[in-house]
Amino acid sequence: MNFSFRKIFLTFFYISILPFYCQTNSFVRDENISQMINEISAGSLKYNIEKLVGFKTRHTLSNTTSDTEGIGAARRWVKSEFEKYGQASDGRLFVYFDSFWVEPDNRRISRRVELKNIIAELKGTDPNDDRIFIVGGHIDSRVNDVMDSTSFAPGADDDASGVALVMELARLMSKRKFPATIMFVVFSGEEQGLYGSKHLAEKARENKWNIAAMLNNDIVGSSGPSGDTFLRNNIDVRVFSEGIPSFETDSEARVRKLIESENDSKSRQLARYIKETAERYIDQLRINLIYRKDRFLRGGDHTPFNMNGFAAVRFCEMNENYDHQHQNVRSENGRQYGDLINFIDFDYLRKITAANLTALANLALAPDSPKNVGIEVKELTNSTTLKWEKPNGKAPYGYFVLIRNSSSPTWEKKIFVKGDNVTIPYSKDNFLFAVQSVDETGHESLPVIPLPIFR
Repeated sequence: MNFSFRKIFLTFFYISILPFYCQTNSFVRDENISQMINEISAGSLKYNIEKLVGFKTRHTLSNTTSDTEGIGAARRWVKSEFEKYGQASDGRLFVYFDSFWVEPDNRRISRRVELKNIIAELKGTDPNDDRIFIVGGHIDSRVNDVMDSTSFAPGADDDASGVALVMELARLMSKRKFPATIMFVVFSGEEQGLYGSKHLAEKARENKWNIAAMLNNDIVGSSGPSGDTFLRNNIDVRVFSEGIPSFETDSEARVRKLIESENDSKSRQLARYIKETAERYIDQLRINLIYRKDRFLRGGDHTPFNMNGFAAVRFCEMNENYDHQHQNVRSENGRQYGDLINFIDFDYLRKITAANLTALANLALAPDSPKNVGIEVKELTNSTTLKWEKPNGKAPYGYFVLIRNSSSPTWEKKIFVKGDNVTIPYSKDNFLFAVQSVDETGHESLPVIPLPIFR
């Protein structure tokens, strides 16, 4: 047994003998991932946001020909920075505009306009691994009037913070090799109607891309105060995930209702995975799992990916300040309005960048999730038998069976299994289960919940 994996195995063994109600945590960290986290620079994040704010406005309908102002100059600068990062990638980072045209909608698009997502695609090293992991933020900014394309719209938090995060991840991760592909995406047209993410998500579905996870970062740079409640918090970050999938076939809906898995969608498994990996690696950061698609009645660039059947979640700071969102820059009665850079907490943003990195790196290094995970139901027993098949691509070293009480929001226990089945003394009437692949160094796949085996 590999020494580093032996440490992980022993950690989980000793945890497993604790009382079941204790939540399990792994204290073993991949040294290479820890090194990447240490390289995340608050100064680099600040530089990126300062540059983006310096374009005056990044409104979707703003100037595209100027070299110093408007959306055109901003997206060309981001693309040029991605290209600089690619010089350290041994030719594996491909940078390009993903361009498309949008027709006027008589609502938020007043004229025909060409939009451009900026993509830096880090190709995976394993030709048999077709998984794609996407991390994104949106480049466009706005003020009170969504059609005002000329006023100063710094958009420091919404969403230069997310773009800076994506750029920093591309800078660091392009120097490393991962079996799976990672796409660093800066979306366009979010404020006008999620146009950039909708375009890419629909393209992915049409072309049958194997998008295993999508991480959206939107408004992730401020730790407070939160405006009307005056809260400050540089420890917590919210991760939103849908429960009932936005896209599911009739047969998938029937199975969901049969096994009552409304709290176990692919996106929710991704959110739980983010919480476990982030809190394993990052000190003084807590992932708050918000069990809804987004803020109340709202959406973001992860939404079109959900609607096209992909696992996608949103990172968002814990306490938003609406004086600093979608506001003209001004001061009234001693109250400052506008999305200015002086409201950004760069160390807080650094930690959220690290949370994205831990999830992306672990997932891209891990084997794929097990296939055809099932739970035996032909007999009434107080034990549970789970079966599965190995995934395509890299063979796992083994598997973790995950267990939690039906009322628990997160997985509470892990049992290591070397083969492709296990019988455990926990009743399927009382507990919920999932199975994930793991490699020799402890990188885990996304969990898969079992479906009933009736034969």
